[in-house]
Amino acid sequence: MALLDIQQRISAAEVKASRPVGSVQLIAVSKVQPNERVVEVLQQGHRLFGENRVQEAAGKWPDFRIAYRDVQVHLIGPLQTNKVNQAVELFDAIHTVDRQKLAKKLADAVQKRGECPELFIQVNTGEEPQKAGVLPAEVDSFVKTCRETYDLKIAGLMVIPPMNEEPSLHFALLAKMAVRNGLSGLSMGMSSDFERAIALGATHVRVGSAIFGERVAGVNL
Repeated sequence: MALLDIQQRISAAEVKASRPVGSVQLIAVSKVQPNERVVEVLQQGHRLFGENRVQEAAGKWPDFRIAYRDVQVHLIGPLQTNKVNQAVELFDAIHTVDRQKLAKKLADAVQKRGECPELFIQVNTGEEPQKAGVLPAEVDSFVKTCRETYDLKIAGLMVIPPMNEEPSLHFALLAKMAVRNGLSGLSMGMSSDFERAIALGATHVRVGSAIFGERVAGVNL
């Protein structure tokens, strides 16, 4: 059972890192997966999922929430400003806050709704031009702006390390930035490296293919 195997590996990594068992949340990344695969994982009792796109989540999770009322869904992909109101309604957490314009839109939406999803700032630790995220040198000022200018409660930081670099270096950098800004949440680690992320303080790991199998593009969702 793939889900059970990942859960056991997470528990073992927590023990190895001298962390309490259960301190790391597993986000099962269900983006571009057939509904039947998602149902299988739901039926095994898992309740925390990650989606990349607002539109895909909107077509999937409202119905699932009727049957599984305690489910939580996190946005782990880029968020367009014109989808902010919908995202605030749909998601329990947003891991990809990465620019002032988005922070302002989120603040406006939260004020109207009176409730705020958990928010993580995405950091581009590798300074890759093609990748979203706040640059490391700008993290402190952006956290301050989110807090003081937009009155947003930031839960933590998120990173997707460069593919051709040792991820532990990026996990360690993210952890230092979080401590410096008084943030406890660290969304880092995926199927290939989540155990290394847990060793360096991850609170949320994002695992997709190791649970569901390879993604199915063009599937009917």
